Amino acid sequence: MSLIRHPATAKWYDRRDCVFIEFLVEDSKDVNVNFEKSKFGFSCLSGTDNMKYSNEIDLFESIDQDGSKHRRTDRSILCCLQKAESGKSWPRLTKDKAKLNWLSVDFNNWKDWEDDSDEDLGNYDRFSEMMGNMGGEDDLPDLDGADDESADSDDEKMPDLE
Repeated sequence: MSLIRHPATAKWYDRRDCVFIEFLVEDSKDVNVNFEKSKFGFSCLSGTDNMKYSNEIDLFESIDQDGSKHRRTDRSILCCLQKAESGKSWPRLTKDKAKLNWLSVDFNNWKDWEDDSDEDLGNYDRFSEMMGNMGGEDDLPDLDGADDESADSDDEKMPDLE
């Protein structure tokens, strides 16, 4: 096992009440997320190559540690940092303007929410409800039979290669 700690690649985006950070580590284990008022820490072990990842961020603004949550999937760890001051835009994630080579903006999820109407709050409320209903890894929602061993239409026997 590698004793050297590497920063995990991450993407982030801003919303009205939260800042989201997604750490792109596949098959992660031993995930540790530490929410502090003005600092955020993340570490895990990659299941694919047993590489140790560790990130620490001095945040642009304060967060509500109790309202912040994270969720692990097979492909990434999504963290929802609840802003201490809701409705205030974060122009960057970090306190300092330094460029971190492992951190980038998630343009697929980025929006200028300051110009949006309140109708988009419904999307946040649905996500917030999902995050609120989450427990640990054992409490993940049913994925509609994703683990069913019943035959699918594409589970037919493949012809032998010649």
